[in-house]
Amino acid sequence: MKDILRRLVAGELTEDEAIVELRAVQLEELSGRARLDLGRFLRRGIPEVILAQGKTPEDTAALAIAMAERQGQGLVSRMSDAHQEALSGAAAGAHLEMRAYGASARVLQPGFAPDPIDGRVGILTAGTSDVVVAEEARMVIEAAGLQVRLEADLGVAGLHRFVGPLAAILEWGADALVVAAGMDGVLPGLVSGLVAIPVVGLPVSTGYGRGGAGEAALLTMLQSCSTGLTVVNIDNGVGAGTAAVLMASRAASARAIKGGAAAEAQRQQPQSRPR
Repeated sequence: MKDILRRLVAGELTEDEAIVELRAVQLEELSGRARLDLGRFLRRGIPEVILAQGKTPEDTAALAIAMAERQGQGLVSRMSDAHQEALSGAAAGAHLEMRAYGASARVLQPGFAPDPIDGRVGILTAGTSDVVVAEEARMVIEAAGLQVRLEADLGVAGLHRFVGPLAAILEWGADALVVAAGMDGVLPGLVSGLVAIPVVGLPVSTGYGRGGAGEAALLTMLQSCSTGLTVVNIDNGVGAGTAAVLMASRAASARAIKGGAAAEAQRQQPQSRPR
């Protein structure tokens, strides 16, 4: 993108030629089977995530490799063992790194890292069974260049367990929290009622009998008495991570503006002269 703009300013490209190249950067069709949205990160600060579910392992791997080769990283969610095996082999063949996040993964060019953003997101899970979905959220947050900390197994069955980790994440300076819970789904509402930062409730399809596929957790979060709790769909780690990235990024941007204004005000203050 920067190279295209540089060549336009230098007169090496006409406006029409630049538009054609920008469109090519933002959208690429692969064999008529997929259209990669290569401009999503530039528009939103969040890269496209390839949903492996419903795609063949070979197609999923090809899409992820294409994204990584063009943008530095390719993200995949909801992988089966067959998807993971195909992606691992394709990444090795293309000399790319594969970083696993439960049933999700990032494929990275060697040495690639997204531009860092001074935003922080904490992730809490009610149980260890919720970690796979929480890892999906963590993948998105790290891919967007933010810092993230994950603390697991903090459910209300042992309420004393979550106080210390929550306090530590708040002291660390989290700008937003993702709280994943299955079963009764109580933890996000509880956390939201205790903190003054945005909380994203992530219902997980763990539990027993009726409602055990995540419906009970979803309804509990939607009916929470804690006002302001944001809730995504069942097992939607990508959506939870995306929401947290947008929240934390705005907080980081506001800090930067405030810090710049304070520095400018300090610079413009008259300096006292020694007598």
